[in-house]
Amino acid sequence: MFFTQNKYFDLITPMSYLIDLLVINLFLYFLPINFQTPLLFHAYISLGWVVVSIRNKFYKVHRYAKVAFVLRLLFVQFVFFFLILYAFIGFFKQPIISRLALGQYFVFVSLTIFTIKMLNYILLMRYRERVKGNTRNVVVVGKNSKTDQLVNVFQERTEYGYRFVKQFSSVSGKKFNLHKCFDFIINENIDEVYCSISELKNEEVTQFINFADNNLKTLKFIPDNKNIFAKKLKFEYYDYIPILSLRDIPLHDPINAFIKRSFDIIFSLVVILGLLSWLTPLLAIIITLESKGPVFFRQTRNGIDNREFYCYKFRSMAPNKNADKLSASKNDMRVTKVGRFIRSTSIDELPQFYNVLFGTMSVVGPRPHMVKHTNEYSDRVDKYMVRHFVKPGITGLAQVRGYRGEIENNTDIQNRIKFDIFYIENWSLFLDLKIIVQTIVNAFRGEDKAY
Repeated sequence: MFFTQNKYFDLITPMSYLIDLLVINLFLYFLPINFQTPLLFHAYISLGWVVVSIRNKFYKVHRYAKVAFVLRLLFVQFVFFFLILYAFIGFFKQPIISRLALGQYFVFVSLTIFTIKMLNYILLMRYRERVKGNTRNVVVVGKNSKTDQLVNVFQERTEYGYRFVKQFSSVSGKKFNLHKCFDFIINENIDEVYCSISELKNEEVTQFINFADNNLKTLKFIPDNKNIFAKKLKFEYYDYIPILSLRDIPLHDPINAFIKRSFDIIFSLVVILGLLSWLTPLLAIIITLESKGPVFFRQTRNGIDNREFYCYKFRSMAPNKNADKLSASKNDMRVTKVGRFIRSTSIDELPQFYNVLFGTMSVVGPRPHMVKHTNEYSDRVDKYMVRHFVKPGITGLAQVRGYRGEIENNTDIQNRIKFDIFYIENWSLFLDLKIIVQTIVNAFRGEDKAY
């Protein structure tokens, strides 16, 4: 009984980390590498390995993963490990380190970790197959060719560690009782539920999602050829059977969030020190000469988690009571002469780099709307609030695709939301860089809706 308890398998990942870190550090003493500061290298290589492992999800190998997937993980991990290893010489000025011994160290460490990783993978597979331990109880909802294939995978590929318990389906045209299904899942300690979308109504899908959330059950969907969800889904394969699971927002991953925040801080400091430090006094003189009032304009907007914050701009309008209620329109009489220029070139947005530095905004993200507009659109535009899962940006994908400025009709806001959601679900640093470059290009070209 001891060997079949799932709780002990929670230790596999931390133990794997510990063993690999021991290998990485102990091999240093078997080769004449000639370190000037061994303690520094121990800290450097251990931290580097952990960071790269988290980024590559090196220790996140699902039970249904194939050998080719594990080999790809190993290859990517060792490539980054090699780069980090030799970067130490340049970063910390270590000219006496033996490059040959360092290469030998890399080979020995790679072969050892490769062997440990593959043995761990194979032994776990054999353990699930023969001892029937580390298993997950599953039920399948639906009866069609794909669900039958999935059931066969669960029954035949016993090394995956799935214990197929029951299949729920329609009998003689009569739908199964949803509540009896839920009772069975709870009473039999079912871990995972696989639903065929083609055999469920929308309200039944919603009930399954709510049930799974409220009872800590893993829920996955077997897709059909229809457009099931408006969000991006993640495909996984059990043998050759496609399975859908909800994808996490990339920026909710701590490593991705750290990368984006680091980029935001560096980029905003460059703009503030290199541009705003001399441009702000110059614009302050020009703005105040044309119209009396403050140099900066402060407006309440909605940010991440719908929290309100003050968004800063260079003032481009004459002071007026409608500034927080009415956005600028074409030929708006409130816009000053200098204001028209700085709005058309997006210079008025530059103070928002202070927002970025303070952490209320990001360089790239969904553009924040006025509180009045947020309250209005959240009631009448489907999925509008999804854009508040991440920090708002100075520029965004919707803006570089032409949906900036005044919202003239429903199509404008719907397309803006579509691009915002695409950005949230497909974030990458490369995408941010691409949007920034396109924003700069558009600023020089000029845009029709930049008024």
